[in-house]
Amino acid sequence: MATWANLGLQDSSSPLMEQLNFFHDHTLLILTMITILVGYIMGMLMFNKFTNRYLLHGQTIEIIWTVLPAIILMFIAFPSLRLLYLMDEINTPSITLKSIGHQWYWSYEYSDFLNLEFDSYMIPTNELEMNGFRLLDVDNRIVLPMNNQIRILVTATDVLHSWTVPSLGVKVDATPGRLNQINFLINRPGFFFGQCSEICGANHSFMPIVIE
Repeated sequence: MATWANLGLQDSSSPLMEQLNFFHDHTLLILTMITILVGYIMGMLMFNKFTNRYLLHGQTIEIIWTVLPAIILMFIAFPSLRLLYLMDEINTPSITLKSIGHQWYWSYEYSDFLNLEFDSYMIPTNELEMNGFRLLDVDNRIVLPMNNQIRILVTATDVLHSWTVPSLGVKVDATPGRLNQINFLINRPGFFFGQCSEICGANHSFMPIVIE
């Protein structure tokens, strides 16, 4: 879960989030290199006194500064597309969970079992135990197995919601009248916290998600 002054991404708890972390670092490195290069060139332009009265065109340098950014963009685009397809990959799930967004709570159905469904409300601060997390803990947690492919079906009954668990690299829009699907695998035990990530009304901030 996110902690105080945590500016980076959360620790990954699924192979997909691990890849997203790597891609983030890879892109950040490229951006840092570009920023340093452009900054250095701008600094040199400001501080040197060289002039060339006869310079009218520079075909070679223009080709270089057109081709080089295109190559750099390819270094970002290919890993990005690979990840995009990996995120949409649906493996054979061991268990299916249906998540339904309401104003302002989630309800869950374990589709593989008969009559296993429940609502999940945030625990109000005045009812919270000493070891609970304010605005993040719920009365009924989702319990899911580790090292198994899990399919989540997400929908809503009223307005747009978004089912999001950052440490698993999962974010799915919950749209009324539509069923969205995502696949993930949890590779370590623990509690994983998320929140609705689509502004859905007055109590949007108070519909957390907890996976155990």
